[in-house]
Amino acid sequence: MKSSSPNIADLIPHQGSMCLLDSVETWDDEHIVCLATSHRRLDNPLRDGSGLRALCAIEYGAQAIAAHAFLTQASPGGRSGIGLLAAARDVIATVSHLDNVDGPLTIRAQAVLRFDRGNIYDVAIQYRERPLLTGRLTVVLVNASVERKPVNQGGDER
Repeated sequence: MKSSSPNIADLIPHQGSMCLLDSVETWDDEHIVCLATSHRRLDNPLRDGSGLRALCAIEYGAQAIAAHAFLTQASPGGRSGIGLLAAARDVIATVSHLDNVDGPLTIRAQAVLRFDRGNIYDVAIQYRERPLLTGRLTVVLVNASVERKPVNQGGDER
């Protein structure tokens, strides 16, 4: 695996407080390992009145996938498009909240399937060696040049 410390904000579309990752520790064509401490921040935009729920770790995994795609040029440079989280499957959380985890989170993502329109990754968010959340995330690529039309919620054709 390659050891890397690029600026996370240069790798993912999320900026400001929504950029949840701190660093890329290692990566290769199939894996990425990132660290994050944003789960402790009071201004974390995913927090609610009870704190930062563990299911928010799905977003940490999705951001690691976005960083991996950029680093491996699987998307923006290689395949044109915007990555959208399409599915989260087999998600298991072992805690209810992340904000009470004292140290940095380790976010691991491993590509298990790549196809023309996206990728499937297994993700694991851990504190030390303790798994906090695991799951399989599917990201689809949407062509940035495709015109998007709003969905009509009323049911009538316009």
